[in-house]
Amino acid sequence: MAAYPAHASPALTPLSHPRPQRTVSDFKLEHTHSAVPPPLVSPALTPPTTPWRNSEEGVGQRHDRQPRSISIPQPENSVDDAADSNPSLLQVLPKVWCEVRARIPTTTGQEMWLHLYHNNADEKEHLAIVFGPNIRSRSLDAVMPGETERDRMIRGAYVGTLYPGRTSSRLQAIRREEGVRPSAGYLTGLNGTGGGTSNGQTGQQEIDSSYPEELGPPLVRIHSECYTGETVWSARCDCGEQLDEAERLMGLPVPTPSSTPGSEIGEHEAHRPSKLPSAGGVIIYLRQEGRGIGLKEKLKAYNLQDLGHDTMEANLLLRHPGDARSYGLATAMLMDLGLGGDRGIKLLTNNPDKVRAVEGPNREVRVVERVPMVPIAWQTGGERGVQGKEVEKYLSTKIEKMKHMLSK
Repeated sequence: MAAYPAHASPALTPLSHPRPQRTVSDFKLEHTHSAVPPPLVSPALTPPTTPWRNSEEGVGQRHDRQPRSISIPQPENSVDDAADSNPSLLQVLPKVWCEVRARIPTTTGQEMWLHLYHNNADEKEHLAIVFGPNIRSRSLDAVMPGETERDRMIRGAYVGTLYPGRTSSRLQAIRREEGVRPSAGYLTGLNGTGGGTSNGQTGQQEIDSSYPEELGPPLVRIHSECYTGETVWSARCDCGEQLDEAERLMGLPVPTPSSTPGSEIGEHEAHRPSKLPSAGGVIIYLRQEGRGIGLKEKLKAYNLQDLGHDTMEANLLLRHPGDARSYGLATAMLMDLGLGGDRGIKLLTNNPDKVRAVEGPNREVRVVERVPMVPIAWQTGGERGVQGKEVEKYLSTKIEKMKHMLSK
């Protein structure tokens, strides 16, 4: 059974005189507009301006369009060539399987598909929140011993739409019952001469769970559970805001070539004709609260923050790593969703360590572009978004100590 690597607990003693905390406003960086907060820029990887700002002036990007992304250079060696640098990677990916899937209509008018995963590394139920019709679990569609067609529909292993009176999980069976002639592609698959595979038990073609090549790299967010930021309106972090923004971006309609500015296509796609920005996407929701320390310890860390320590110091004083998260499960889930391989993904993140960690020990998943998640308060000049001294201090620590790449 695969397991996460153990983290050594640092033996630290409480700091008797914590050093003064720095906030975002303490960073003295050059900016062309002195009336707004200065930029916090990683020049090699972060664009000079925020793409969502000043769209009403004809500069930047409209709120209802796909986000700009930053190309990620790919190393020549496909094997793990970062063994001596953070983050530490699992040598063997855990095994994952999707237990159930269900359609979820959302309050924004979009629909998404919630996939629930189990694994052989922990006892938690991790989630894949899938937007669009093109991403689907492969393990979900495996035929279980003794299950009926109704059983398959109940656990979400069907294609198309459920409706009262539906009797089969497979569209071809429904069409046959209604007297619809099978397609040529379906018959080719049954004869074993085409690209499809057939199911020996049912004599029907397996479901194609691959993401269409013509749509380019899909948008992906790896999100760790944050009960306080997502449920009880905490302003100590921007986790809830990031989850909402990921949902908004993945729910945008598919642009057409005539309505999509060239600047919205990632750098690595610029030379590819007729390649459209990706449609939909997936949020991998990992149950690793408090950067992996759990809710109880996270609340203790909050009290330490009120005593003057930042979010990383608080974890260390509780004898935990500054960041105890692992992303091997996310890699395995992305592979089960058909998002591994050379096409790659666009990753919504400010965390440079996450880019490498999500790829897996042998780069089973390729991150070809990074989409920055700029705080909404920075994008809107303070008109919207999470604000307050606590989140300001939190963002400062992420930039200064965790090397997150944000731009303003």
